[in-house]
Amino acid sequence: MPTQVRKRTGELVAFDQDKITAAIHKAMTALDLHDDATAKRLSDLVIETLADAGPIVDIEYIQDRVEDTLEAHDPRLYKAYSLYRRSRGLARDIKSYFRICDDLKLTANALKVLEERYLRRDDHGHIIETPTQLFHRVADAIASVEDHYHGNVTKTADAFYHMMANLEFLPNSPTLMNAGTNIGQLAACFVLPIDDSLQSIFTTLKDMALIQQSGGGTGFSFTRLREHGAVVRSTSGVASGPVSFMNIYDQTTDVIKQGGKRRGANIGILSCTHPDIEAFVTAKTGRRLSNFNISIAATDAFMKKIPNNEPLALRSPKTNKITKKIPAGDLFDQIAKNAWATGDPGMLFIDEINRRHPLKAIGSIEATNPCGEVPLLPYESCNLGSINLTKMIHHGKIDWDKLKTTTRLAVQFLDDVIDANKYPLTSTHDITHAHRKIGLGIMGFAELLYSLDLPYDSDDALKTADRLIRFIAKEAREKSIELGKTRGSFPAFPQSTWARRYPAMRNATILTIAPTGTISIIAGCSSGIEPVFALVFYRRVMEGKQLQEISEPFKLALIKRGLYTDDLIKRLATAHSAQDLPLPKDIKKVFVTAADIQPQAHLKMQATFQKYVDNAVSKTVNLPHNATWKDVRAIYMQAWQLHCKGVTVYRYGSKAEQVLYYGAKKPIVAPVDYAGGCPSGDCRL
Repeated sequence: MPTQVRKRTGELVAFDQDKITAAIHKAMTALDLHDDATAKRLSDLVIETLADAGPIVDIEYIQDRVEDTLEAHDPRLYKAYSLYRRSRGLARDIKSYFRICDDLKLTANALKVLEERYLRRDDHGHIIETPTQLFHRVADAIASVEDHYHGNVTKTADAFYHMMANLEFLPNSPTLMNAGTNIGQLAACFVLPIDDSLQSIFTTLKDMALIQQSGGGTGFSFTRLREHGAVVRSTSGVASGPVSFMNIYDQTTDVIKQGGKRRGANIGILSCTHPDIEAFVTAKTGRRLSNFNISIAATDAFMKKIPNNEPLALRSPKTNKITKKIPAGDLFDQIAKNAWATGDPGMLFIDEINRRHPLKAIGSIEATNPCGEVPLLPYESCNLGSINLTKMIHHGKIDWDKLKTTTRLAVQFLDDVIDANKYPLTSTHDITHAHRKIGLGIMGFAELLYSLDLPYDSDDALKTADRLIRFIAKEAREKSIELGKTRGSFPAFPQSTWARRYPAMRNATILTIAPTGTISIIAGCSSGIEPVFALVFYRRVMEGKQLQEISEPFKLALIKRGLYTDDLIKRLATAHSAQDLPLPKDIKKVFVTAADIQPQAHLKMQATFQKYVDNAVSKTVNLPHNATWKDVRAIYMQAWQLHCKGVTVYRYGSKAEQVLYYGAKKPIVAPVDYAGGCPSGDCRL
């Protein structure tokens, strides 16, 4: 009978049967089998197989005996245990290759993302931080501001740490990268103004460079720039127009790799009534403006003119005089055709944005952050973070108490980030503190629906989404009111619409649905509220190495039903969907992927969340390759009718290059930082 265990490092530790029992219990819990007695009985059987093993045994030998025992007594438990063991082996390969100390037992893909973007390095490029140390660094830096409000710094830092280390909530990338470092820039979203002068244009260009260097993304409205060909009296020349200056911004972004870790991200926005609107619509054709998303600022007046193709007056931003009139329906067709062909432009419904903006008395919003989920006034910034919904499930149901606790703590975290942040611009510091906007969102929504046996494109899924986001909005708002009472409301509160409804409010805006990108890879879940893009795929993680990734709820559903086979998984890896495979109808009904879902279902889900989100919702409406431009046209019109604040589409294969390809009888392969949504990868914040 063994008394000691030799770990993979060679270290000897005391033999402990309880660890075997716990491992078996974990496999049982994954399959919703909650039976402590059975776990102990199986553990005893494992012990019997070790009777003649000698006083010292290798950990691998013990795990082999666990597999043998489970395979003989319950094939489902054997499959769950062996697949988890295999995944841990891959994770060990990653951490060994990159010399990462994995003290939280994260997935192989999470470790690769952390290695590439987040873990601190010394001057020689060597990693000097573990995942635990990363989360402590962030928690300590953010909680330090609690001292300003007579809070308990140590207790708060501990709560923040456990929330992140348990992957229940993660902040946006700049916070993970820069908190507790000399850079100290923690916000993801910025909007900068551009006025009609060279001084303004190039001052903003410099400001953009500073923000992107520190890891932030930037949004601009180019609407104030005079149109191409307009007279410039100071030089007796003519203006080159907004698109020409967008090219300069794009080229500048090209040479700035954000903080050495992230590529630059911008959005360029132009009013539908600008004289250069037609040139703007086609500005991204031919692989131009590769660092920009572009969107039309569409007014209600424009949208109402479309059905009858009424004239739309285009006005010079310099003189406000009408330069010409064009048929509104024809312009809308041009927008739809270009979005069908290239994925751009998207639409921002600017009147809806300003109607619901709580600070409309202070100014009008003209632009958003790069992916459109945070409309901001000039110089405003916003920090984001998302709740991992896969951690809010208990015994197949939503754990509302845990969701409440996590929501309230996350609001406090994001509010503290505002004070802990080192702002790249004085103007941004001042207006951000005046308004204290934050953006709390969610990720893992697709897996939540899978776990609840709800198809993404069902009425029940919409009802669940409504209840979920309404609950989060209520708890987040109540926490902000509580902070407003104890710490003081945001300084502009008396001028806000909230002042007519509440006695206090800490944050002008609170909720955002963002494309969570790499933080959802760390968390091991899907991006934002996007559907899963593939149930099985491979991810490129290092030289010549690809790791298989399987949707966890789907894998467990197959194991529970005795359907999991390596052959089935290989077949799924070459398909984007389970619909054509020999699987039970109920499984195929629940486990739909992005390409299985009709565009209208994507849109209805976005609109459901938007009802309760005071910022905006970033979501891609996925279209098959054979969709028509008229399909895009219908989606854009319906998005406005549903009171969405914006909409983007992506027709499969519409860009010259995309990060994800289906079919061709080859496995689906994604890059290390792709988490879902648009296959072009344009929104990877």
